[in-house]
Amino acid sequence: MVLLAAAVCTKAGKAIVSRQFVEMTRTRIEGLLAAFPKLMNTGKQHTFVETESVRYVYQPLEKLYMVLITTKNSNILEDLETLRLFSRVIPEYCRVLEESEISEHCFDLIFAFDEIVALGYRENVNLAQIRTFTEMDSHEEKVFRAVRETQEREAKAEMRRKAKELQQARRDAERSGKKSPGFGGFGSSGMSSSNSATIITDALIEPEKPKVTAAPARPSGPSKALKLGARGKEVDDFVDKLKSEGENIILPSSGKRASEASKALPPPVNVESVHMRLEEKISLTCGRDGGLQNMELLGMITLRVSDEKNGRIRVHINNNDKKGIQLQTHPNVDKKLFTADSVIGLKNTDKSFPLNNDVGVLKWRLQSTDESLIPLTINCWPSESSTGCDVNIEYELQEEGLELNDVIIAIPIPSGVGAPVIGDLDGEYRHDSRRNILEWSLPVIDVKNKTGSLEFSVAGQPSDFFPVNVSFVSKSSYCDMQITKVSQVDGDSPVRYSLETSLVVDKYEIL
Repeated sequence: MVLLAAAVCTKAGKAIVSRQFVEMTRTRIEGLLAAFPKLMNTGKQHTFVETESVRYVYQPLEKLYMVLITTKNSNILEDLETLRLFSRVIPEYCRVLEESEISEHCFDLIFAFDEIVALGYRENVNLAQIRTFTEMDSHEEKVFRAVRETQEREAKAEMRRKAKELQQARRDAERSGKKSPGFGGFGSSGMSSSNSATIITDALIEPEKPKVTAAPARPSGPSKALKLGARGKEVDDFVDKLKSEGENIILPSSGKRASEASKALPPPVNVESVHMRLEEKISLTCGRDGGLQNMELLGMITLRVSDEKNGRIRVHINNNDKKGIQLQTHPNVDKKLFTADSVIGLKNTDKSFPLNNDVGVLKWRLQSTDESLIPLTINCWPSESSTGCDVNIEYELQEEGLELNDVIIAIPIPSGVGAPVIGDLDGEYRHDSRRNILEWSLPVIDVKNKTGSLEFSVAGQPSDFFPVNVSFVSKSSYCDMQITKVSQVDGDSPVRYSLETSLVVDKYEIL
């Protein structure tokens, strides 16, 4: 069998996607497909039609045709079996058999076609193998992405901490009336928000030289004494231009925007030879009228040992969870020991944990539709008025043991209606006219600041202000999972260790 081409075409012979397996010009394949509908005999049920040079083997797909163009001396039985495999591949990538859907997934189809036929001859593959080959799933890529996401989160957290320190230093300097290093020498009245944004960004990138970046204030006139501020002035102009285009710039009053500067931050210090990360990721969807549609929380304890003498250790866990999480240990971890004593240790006590490698030793999962488990409830109440909509949005922290940092509640705003008129407000707000979003920012939500509200008015309909998206970070564990001690296998002597705990949002929306 020599298969010349495989194509999906309309009933008029227009090619939507075509894959040629031998040398063939575009004009040639378009001519063959254009002639195909004219050759079919109406009223007769055939699956092939022949010309003097080629044979068409086809199968109707609703308003389309799956067509194989072969040589006349090919085996018709093999052709029909190949045609059936091609026809089964198409629904794997296209939800509906329409021209627009085929065009959208044309490259996926071509890759699948190449797995079926090579150089005109069919490969010995089935549908499951084709699916596996085209997915090209890589475990190493998943591990790399997970490590990179963790590093980015650590860098962002460090950036926020340094930004808060700079803000506090500025406030203290303003209260005492003294000039603060790193914030210019011309008084706060001559400093714009873009100047402050540049100062924070520069200080984050070059923390070892705080005094060099201390003069980005704009000069009031020409002076040779201000040459050190020339670079700062150029940066200020660039930041002002970005702000005028709607880009997100760090503001000293909130410090909530993670910039590219976070990527230049060094990794966290004070990391012991036994370092653990307790990470949780929450995904939650609520209805605008109340009710939890779905909530899923995934957690993992990752262990990294960098000293060979601390390779044979055990990790003692204190599980205070009352929400009903499902726990799962690593296959090499002694499950009986963990079930009986909440201790993580290897089955083979003579072996050590891998050196300089992140190992996930324990993971857990919680999935529920119980509203009482929502950590932070958001109620958005749009009410129609004569001028548009009055929107009242409020939050309440239900999980009082958590401290949420850098909370951003993003409310969509109708396009082309201008900036909203803000009424009562707890925290701060920012209107992003480029993305048509009103961002309500709260540095901290904890038991002392568990409720708050925002009121604003803007033209629009009640449905325009959904979905509401929420993001935050926390250094507390939602499931109250704690690491109490790390000890040696021999002698049970304690081992110094460092721990990072984080709770991050994967998806948190009110539809």
